[in-house]
Amino acid sequence: MTKYLISFPSGAMVVPDGDLQAVSDASHAVVQEAKDAGVWVFGGGIDGSVPPVMVDGDGTVTEGTYPETTQLEGGYAVLELPSREAALGWAAKLAVACRCAQEVREFGYDPAS
Repeated sequence: MTKYLISFPSGAMVVPDGDLQAVSDASHAVVQEAKDAGVWVFGGGIDGSVPPVMVDGDGTVTEGTYPETTQLEGGYAVLELPSREAALGWAAKLAVACRCAQEVREFGYDPAS
């Protein structure tokens, strides 16, 4: 089976304060559904309060990220699924729960992962 990254940037998720709990509950329900279906690999949201760092091969740590990466934040889910169509179906469920469109990307096959 293939792993798929389903994600959205934080700015895409515009939720009125009174609806935040409902969105949280709906997204957790989709996560639980994916776990129950045995397709959940991992997921979560990037903590924007913790700045990224770059680690070089010699262990040198530098604050920041690649220059071409303006920002990396938002919510992510990695699911292992039998087809792209299945990934699109799960992305639609997450889009409804999170109230914003989801980006779908396919990981290249790696027999060691």
